[in-house]
Amino acid sequence: MNNKHNFINKLRSSGLRPTRQRIEICKALYDRQKTFHFTINDLAKIVKKKSKENISLATIYNTVYAFKKKKYLKEISINTNKSYFDTNISNHHHFFNESTDELIDIKNSEVGKVNIKRKIPGKRIKSIEVLVKISD
Repeated sequence: MNNKHNFINKLRSSGLRPTRQRIEICKALYDRQKTFHFTINDLAKIVKKKSKENISLATIYNTVYAFKKKKYLKEISINTNKSYFDTNISNHHHFFNESTDELIDIKNSEVGKVNIKRKIPGKRIKSIEVLVKISD
C-alpha cells in the first residue's frame, strides 16, 4: 500500500492541496499501527518531533478540521475548552481520565443498551456516544 498516494487522495478529497507539510501531518495521523486520540497541540508536538518540515499551528488546525468535516477524524468535546480528535471513526465510546487527560476507547460491546426516553419532535437519534469520566 502506498501511503503517500493515500495521503494525497485524502487531502484532495478534503479540499486541501497536498503540500509537503500536509503530507507530514497525514503521516503523523495515519502512518501508525493503532488509532489514537489527540488535541491540536498534541499533534503539533508529534509533527514537530517527527518532521523536518516547519509546519504552522494554523496548517495543522486547518488540516484537522478539513479531515473532521470529511469524517476522516472524529471530534470528542470534553468540555467547552478542550476537544480531542480520534483517528478511529467507528462508533464507539470513551473513558476520559481526568487525572491524566487521556481518552481510552470503549467498544460498543462493552456498553449495555442505552435507553433514551426523551424525544425531540421532528428529530431522530443519529448516534449515541458515551463518555465516562474517571479519575484516580
